[in-house]
Amino acid sequence: MHGKENMFKTQKQEPQNELHTEYGILSNSVYILKKIRQYRPFLLLLMGIGIITNSATSYLWSFIGKFVIDIVQQQAASPDKDIAPLLKLLLIITAVELLLYILNTITDNKRWYYFIDVRMHMITERVSKVLSMNYQMLEQPKILDMHQKGSQATGGNNNGVEGLMYSVYNLGVQLLLLLVTVSAVTVLDWRMLLILTGISVLQYLFFRYTVQKDKKQVWDMLSPTWLKINYMARNTQDFDYAKDIRLFHMQDWLSSKQHDILTEKQNKIFRSRNLWTYNTIFAHTMSMLTAAVIYGILIFNVIDKNMSIGNFTLYLGLCTTFTATLSQLLNSLGDYKRRSLEVDDFRSFMDLKTEENEDALPVPETDSYTFTFQNVSYRYEGAEDYALKNLNLTLKAGEKLAVVGLNGAGKTTFIKLLLRLYDVTEGEILCNGTDIRRFKREEYYRLFAPVFQNVEIFAFPLSENVSMKRPQDTDRQRAEDCLQKGGLGDKLAALPEGADTQLLKILYEEGVDLSGGEKQKLALARALYKNAPVMVLDEPTAALDALAEYNLYKRFDDIIGGKTAVYISHRLSSTRFCDHIAMFRAGEMVEYGTHEELLAQKGAYAEMFEIQAQYYKEEKATDAE
Repeated sequence: MHGKENMFKTQKQEPQNELHTEYGILSNSVYILKKIRQYRPFLLLLMGIGIITNSATSYLWSFIGKFVIDIVQQQAASPDKDIAPLLKLLLIITAVELLLYILNTITDNKRWYYFIDVRMHMITERVSKVLSMNYQMLEQPKILDMHQKGSQATGGNNNGVEGLMYSVYNLGVQLLLLLVTVSAVTVLDWRMLLILTGISVLQYLFFRYTVQKDKKQVWDMLSPTWLKINYMARNTQDFDYAKDIRLFHMQDWLSSKQHDILTEKQNKIFRSRNLWTYNTIFAHTMSMLTAAVIYGILIFNVIDKNMSIGNFTLYLGLCTTFTATLSQLLNSLGDYKRRSLEVDDFRSFMDLKTEENEDALPVPETDSYTFTFQNVSYRYEGAEDYALKNLNLTLKAGEKLAVVGLNGAGKTTFIKLLLRLYDVTEGEILCNGTDIRRFKREEYYRLFAPVFQNVEIFAFPLSENVSMKRPQDTDRQRAEDCLQKGGLGDKLAALPEGADTQLLKILYEEGVDLSGGEKQKLALARALYKNAPVMVLDEPTAALDALAEYNLYKRFDDIIGGKTAVYISHRLSSTRFCDHIAMFRAGEMVEYGTHEELLAQKGAYAEMFEIQAQYYKEEKATDAE
């Protein structure tokens, strides 16, 4: 293979996503008008006024020109040379023109702002949709592709949802213009109407061909390219990657990868520009042919039928307006179609069904919850092997369960199934005897206070990072208490603003960054603040050494008291104070019992414990020295 190796394989055009729906231009237009009525109903009135005033200004001067020329000719032939009729006409023209100008200015300025406002509301809808979607869906490439396209549909003024607003408005202006001008052209010569219409249709068909080819061969193919560009932008600008980039001398390598991706984008954009260059050349050719037809027929009427100069001016203006409007209408229909297809992308994403069971049950209010895994298996989408196989396990209320095993054993998959971030491929998980898939997800999530290995910090005050709630809903004193219990008491006391300290330096220069261990303790404080019936720690102490991990687990266990808890680790710090231990290997639970029972079996757990126990002995000896 010649040339540089690409970081990403060149992707061929993929078949249409089966989750995508084509709603049609009419349906999308009604959808957009409903969104306008929902968020800015006054905008509908502004659009109506603007349609009338904009169309009137387009043909008004054709009639004015005729009247002025007729009056001038009459006055030239009159012996008294009275200019009063001309002055009166000019006064009326000025008043009408001023009124139309004022109305146009008001409606155009208001309409521009309100269109953006409606689009901002639709962006909020899309973001809310992402935040409420099932976690499992967010890992599927076809869902990510739909979200990317839906995001593009709300990403600009002239495309997607806002572009369709302009299309609906412009269509109204053009249709009203055609109603007036088509009558005049028909009266002049109905054959000219057919000729001009035929030329405009040819121009439209070529435009439509260009639009469809541009979307399929360029913009649809650019969707994965945008993902690559965004990915590289995050990697090259995220401070978390800065150390690796410098220490491994990755600058040239990453620059080369980014150059390849941008070249891929550039090649597609060049293809788009070439398509539109051909369309522009064809359109200008048709415009010249149209002008020749109009002038030819009008000159014939002046010579052969004694058409007046005033009528020549009138029909020239109306014919020109007719052809321009018809071409704009037909071309805008092609643009209309493109924007409608983009609205299809937005609506397809928004219409994704995120809750499988519309008759979902509320989670029962009780003091104890028991979870039972019955013949549970899970396989990731597209994978051949099961990540978890035929698991049978019961987590009783108030029980402390340690789930141990090496990396890749299936521990995290077990947790995601328990939390219902994933739904089982086979079998079922019962909560107090009811399949958890029958419960409302949001209510089911309230049963758990998880602490994950990767702790995400938000650029908000420390107290809100603990409560994970809005400022007005945050109990500041409770947040401070949880920070103390989580092990961040000294850190809290050292911060000038205390719990009001802004975290990260993304939004605030005075923002504070936390170390890896401090982030883990903050995550523990979050779990304590939520105060859910079940606490889940999914290897949250990876940033700590083995003994620090044990001490943190032990302190956390003392804090949560009689709550149900699940401790996930490939180290065995948590097993001594847990009621039961589940040993996982290659996606299966190979051993289950108490610490003493598993040691007595002298199996995989005992072997792993002896190896790690030797490490603890050596580390304690080193600390003592």
